[in-house]
Order: sequence, then C-alpha cells, then structure tokens
Amino acid sequence: MDACSAVGREADKVLSKFSNLGKTINKSIDDQISQIEALRAVLATGEDEQLTSVHKTDLKHLTLKISDGIGRIATEHRDLHSTVSKVGKAIDRNFVSDFDSTSREDVLRGPNKEHLLNEVILQHLYRQGHLTIAQTLAEESGVHEYKSQKEPFLALNNILGALKERNLEPALNWAAENRDALNLQGSSIFFSQTDGRATVQQKSSLELRLHKLKFVDLLNSGDRMQAILYARRNFPNFVQGQEKEIQVLMGAVMYAGPDLKSSPYSSLLDPCHWAEIEDMFLRDACALMGLSVESPLAVAINAGCTALPALLNIKQVMQQRQVAGVWNAKDELPIEIDLPENMRFHSVFACPILRQQVSEGNPPMRLTCGHVISRDALNKLTTGHKLKCPYCPIEQNPVDARIIYF
Repeated sequence: MDACSAVGREADKVLSKFSNLGKTINKSIDDQISQIEALRAVLATGEDEQLTSVHKTDLKHLTLKISDGIGRIATEHRDLHSTVSKVGKAIDRNFVSDFDSTSREDVLRGPNKEHLLNEVILQHLYRQGHLTIAQTLAEESGVHEYKSQKEPFLALNNILGALKERNLEPALNWAAENRDALNLQGSSIFFSQTDGRATVQQKSSLELRLHKLKFVDLLNSGDRMQAILYARRNFPNFVQGQEKEIQVLMGAVMYAGPDLKSSPYSSLLDPCHWAEIEDMFLRDACALMGLSVESPLAVAINAGCTALPALLNIKQVMQQRQVAGVWNAKDELPIEIDLPENMRFHSVFACPILRQQVSEGNPPMRLTCGHVISRDALNKLTTGHKLKCPYCPIEQNPVDARIIYF
C-alpha cells in the first residue's frame, strides 16, 4: 500500500503539472499571436518599404518577446518530461518485478497437477459465464470432467441475470424444482456446549425470500387483492418457524401502493434485499453442485496478491542474511500472512476431548448416541471392540461411528 501511495503521489504531480502546462501554453500562444499581430502592424506602417530606426527597434523588441515565449514553452515541456520519468523511477523503486522468487515451480509441475490447474481455471470460467472460452480451454487441455456442469452453470448465470433485472420467475421455478434438495442442503448441525451432542435442523429460507420479494413487488404496484391471493397460495408452506416474518408481510397489506414507501414497513422496499437474494441463491446453488460460493481461483489469486508484499520483503531479508534455503526447507511459508477473514479457512469443529481442530487425517466422528468427537479421540477411548461415550454411559461399537462432513 505504501508503494502504491508513493507512485500515486508522483502521478498526481504529473497530472498537476500537465494541467498547469496546458493553461500556460494557451496563454503563451495567445501572447505570441498578439506579438505577431503587433509585428505585422509595425511592418505595415513602413513607408516606401523603408523602415525607420524606431520601426527597427520595435521589431527587435517584439522578436525578442516571441523568442522568449517559445523558450519558456520548451523549458516547461522539458520539465514535464522530467516529471513523467520520475513516475517510472518510482514504479521501479517501489515495485519488485522478480515475483518468481516468491513462488515454487515444483508445486504445479507434472501432468496431474497441470490437469488440476486447468480444472480450476475451467470451473472459474464456468462460474463467470464465459462458456465459449471454457469450451475452448476444455478442448485444448483435454479436460472433459466439467462438461456435465456446463448446463447447470448456464442456468445459474441466466437466473442471476434475471435477478439483477428483478425478474423472480426463473429463480422461483428453480427453487420449487430443487425444494427437497435445498431443505436437505439447508440442514444445520448444532453441537451442545455442555455435552457435545449433535442435533440436526432442516431449513432453507431461499424460496420464502423469493416469495417475499414477489409479494412486496405486488404490494408496491398497488395490487392489494392479487398480493393477498399470492400470499394464500404460497405462504402456508413456510409458516412454521416463520410466523413473525409472515405477520410483518401481512401487516404491510394495509399500505399497498405508494403509501408503502412512507409506512412502517418501508424497509421491505430496501434494495439490499435484492442483493441478499442474489448472494443467497448463488450460495445455495453452488452448495447443491458441491462447490464453494467463491471461486477457488479468485480466492487464491486475491490471497496471493495480498500476501505478495510481505513475501517479497521477507525474501529480500533472507537473501541479505544468506539464509535463502530456509524458504524451501518446509512445506509452509516462512512467515505468517495476515489475510482478511473471508480468506481464512479452517475446521469449524474442535474435538471436545482432545481440544484440537479436526483435519482430513483426523476427521470428526458421530457416535451412535449423537455425540461427536475426533477420530484420534475415538481410537484412544476404544477398548477392544467397545467404546463408552465420554458424555453418556452408552456403550457402542466404534465401527458404527460415521464421519461427518462440514
């Protein structure tokens, strides 16, 4: 950030000098025109093509003024070039172009790894709706695994485009078709802080949010009766657990039409609801496809750009101290990188027995009694073919425990 600010200050100087130079040149040109007109007038007053000493003095004075004006313009123009060159020097001074020194070529070396990288790029292109480019990449790289995802991504982008235009019909149809999957996907696992017992709640608020926006749109148009009929037809399926929200929506019926904007329910018209429904739809649709909401490629590049200044600094320090070999000594970064919260990924469950975060090698295990512990804890508590739950006295066979995926 400091480097960008330093370059920005030099660029501001160029813009300021360029603006001032434009004004100065315009004024100087006007002065030159005036001097030339005066010179022509002096020449026109000469009699019989003979110039008096006075005329010669005036001509010499005017010629010197014109020459001085041209010299000033040339000098200011050279100063501008000097200021522009300082921007380039500031960029060279504040930005290191040797980015390769902070990367490891062996990470992506090999046919299998190149194949995986092409898959990540292909998935990102599908996410962004660049289907033609993705198809060309798939053909040239030989990656065919994602061809089956082309249609879902195409539908996803079409629905997002419709939502941006405030057209809810495609999203409502998609939510109705995938209702069961959305409810299953919306299942949430909650762990008791006292005994670690896992409970499951099934819910998905996407379809209700879509119907809510449609209902508010009908109210805003002033069609009160149509809004009531729409509510009777669609809201009964979502009343359980959402009674208060449904009551608020029905209370807004009294202010249908232009009065809704100045009513106690004016917050229903906040444009943020449309942005939220786009994010919610994208999250649920990606979840059904087994994908994260954010593109892995975009997250990796953004995280890399954030970490790059710190990596360049530590690389220079290590080279100065002649300990460059430490960089590749371990499969980890030599320093801790402070990334934003949305770029931090870690396990969402810590074993209540060992007080450690679970990992791929030590996944969370759900016991038959509903309590969840890590696999390492499970192995340590197992005696023969019996396992006694550390929270309840139920004995069970450890092979009956099942891995939980978050």
